[in-house]
Amino acid sequence: MPTTVKAYAATSATEPLTLTTIERRDVGPHDVRIDIRYSGICHSDIHTARGEWGPTDYPVVLGHEIAGIVAEVGSEVTGFRVGDRVGVGCLVDSCRECPYCRRGDEQFCVEGYVETYSSTGRDGRPTQGGYAEAIVVTEDFVLRIPDGMGLDVAAPLLCAGITVYSPLRHWRTGPGTRVAVVGLGGLGHMAVQLASAMGAEVTVLSQSLKKQEDGLRLGATHYAATSDPDTFSRLAASFDLVLNTVSASIDLDAHLSLLAVDGTMVNLGIPEHPLSLNASSLLMRRVSYAGSNIGGIRETQEMLDFCAEHGIATLIETIGVEQVNEAYERVVASDVRYRFVIDMATLA
Repeated sequence: MPTTVKAYAATSATEPLTLTTIERRDVGPHDVRIDIRYSGICHSDIHTARGEWGPTDYPVVLGHEIAGIVAEVGSEVTGFRVGDRVGVGCLVDSCRECPYCRRGDEQFCVEGYVETYSSTGRDGRPTQGGYAEAIVVTEDFVLRIPDGMGLDVAAPLLCAGITVYSPLRHWRTGPGTRVAVVGLGGLGHMAVQLASAMGAEVTVLSQSLKKQEDGLRLGATHYAATSDPDTFSRLAASFDLVLNTVSASIDLDAHLSLLAVDGTMVNLGIPEHPLSLNASSLLMRRVSYAGSNIGGIRETQEMLDFCAEHGIATLIETIGVEQVNEAYERVVASDVRYRFVIDMATLA
């Protein structure tokens, strides 16, 4: 029989999140039941809760940065045992048969991957995320959190970490690579640490210099304010890779001018409104404008192990579940350094 658990859910686009109960499926042969200890707050949660990316099927339990402890395993599970420290990210299933799934890129599944929340599972029921006491996930989509890494700081790696790690790896970041990170927020502060650990020379591009000390401490070599009109002329044609981590609208042509010949700008944030650019911004130096969408399970595990090896962690502010609505407002106002994490023990 399904199990009832406490959760915090959005019931409409305009009402605050409230305490509720949801049903989790019974543990099947290949399933893992996880007692959730921490759940990170991603801006995607807020967009979904408020219906900003299209219609949302309410009520919905948000949260796809999940860290916890294995409480039960199915009869045929081989990779996990009760007591293991584990995580769940943005995807909980896929077809597993298409070329992309077979090569470990489940995020590009031809049939569309099953998202952790606001999606439809193989049982035909809506998926519900990590602002809850527990979750049941098939073992192929469960990540192992390395020993020595706190569950609280690990949780945001399951979205923020992999979202920046995947493009850094895809565009072969390494020694000698010049990387600019647009925005020093939840994604940006991870991008700085990861790119620096990979050997890149990192520059933070932020609206102001108010976070300069943080950026340099996290591994950036340079820090520049995009509000200064001299920044774009001074740094023209300076970078091999520009990661845009913000969801706000920016001047694409100005940022593309920062790329060296054959450089690439990768969009990671999803602005509410469409962006536009001038084709000439791409032509003169054969630059590319691209996007990237999280990463597959294999790459996400690689990212977790890389972070453990290099001592990389998210900088977090831990809150109780009753503070979620206030935290949402603070995320929108960019008033967090750098990721809110909910202590799910406060649901008890």
